[in-house]
Amino acid sequence: MSTVPACIVFEGSSIADDKQHEDLREQGLAPTDLTPSTVGGRPRGRTVREQGLAPTDPNPSSVGGRPRGRMMREQESAPVTVPLVFLHGIGGRASGWAPIQQACAAAGYSSLAWDMPGYGDSALIEPCHFDALADALAALMDAHGLQKAVLVGHSLGGMVTLQMWARHPERVAGLVLAASSPAFGHGSGDFQQAFIAQRLAPLEAGQSMADVAQKLIPTMVAPGYNGPGLAQAQACMGSITPAAYKAALGALVQFEQRATLPTITVPTLCIAGEHDRTAAPSVVQRMAKKIPNAQYQCLAGVGHLLTFEQPDSFTQALLPFLRSIP
Repeated sequence: MSTVPACIVFEGSSIADDKQHEDLREQGLAPTDLTPSTVGGRPRGRTVREQGLAPTDPNPSSVGGRPRGRMMREQESAPVTVPLVFLHGIGGRASGWAPIQQACAAAGYSSLAWDMPGYGDSALIEPCHFDALADALAALMDAHGLQKAVLVGHSLGGMVTLQMWARHPERVAGLVLAASSPAFGHGSGDFQQAFIAQRLAPLEAGQSMADVAQKLIPTMVAPGYNGPGLAQAQACMGSITPAAYKAALGALVQFEQRATLPTITVPTLCIAGEHDRTAAPSVVQRMAKKIPNAQYQCLAGVGHLLTFEQPDSFTQALLPFLRSIP
């Protein structure tokens, strides 16, 4: 298994604006004509579609190591836009970003969505800590020839983007921190230890990750939400190995980057979910206020899993921000 994390790639089309995209979609040409490719590590055993995680059923192909040639796009020349890297949360997977990657590709943005080390075909890092995760992200960018990228992180993924800024700021063109926070506290603290014990108790009682996901995911969405994103989030979390989940939890409770916030000089967008009880809107807004010139948005009607619950709303918040980046 390669030390470079596995990822799903979408290459941007040459569609320049939303009106053109709407016209093409009405003709049945966008965004499903865009072909994602899973890359890094060894070839995947199953595609995103076979896992039931790609709602618009793109046609992915599996390749190992560096990208193989070019991926299909709607026209020969793509616009020059900064690439995007999507980073999932502790219960996520690369495949969970598929609808947002598709929409961004149709708007002209190429992107990678990684499987964090230990997830999918990405090798587990031991010991797992945020410096190592940031270095793994830099290695993934190197493998795909990306000098800089806008990093879009959800929850723990947002923490990785902050660590990336602290460790490799020259690689960061912009930050999107979704349902995330700049710190979790000290790993040896009573709250942190109780949190880990609570999250691991079902596994220690003999339950599977699928069992954990079935019970935990519904508590992380907006009240009454029962849309397709619920099953997709459960499928993502259910596919994680217990070892990877434990390693990620161990890293999470040691995260601390509050002092980094005032040093951020790249365009930054902080996105909260109205009903998020994990990273409450007040926490996300307070973080935004400490980052120079950061933008803040709170999406209505969503919980912590906002990218699964309302991917369209998330994309509508994301694209104007991306267009504002020089």
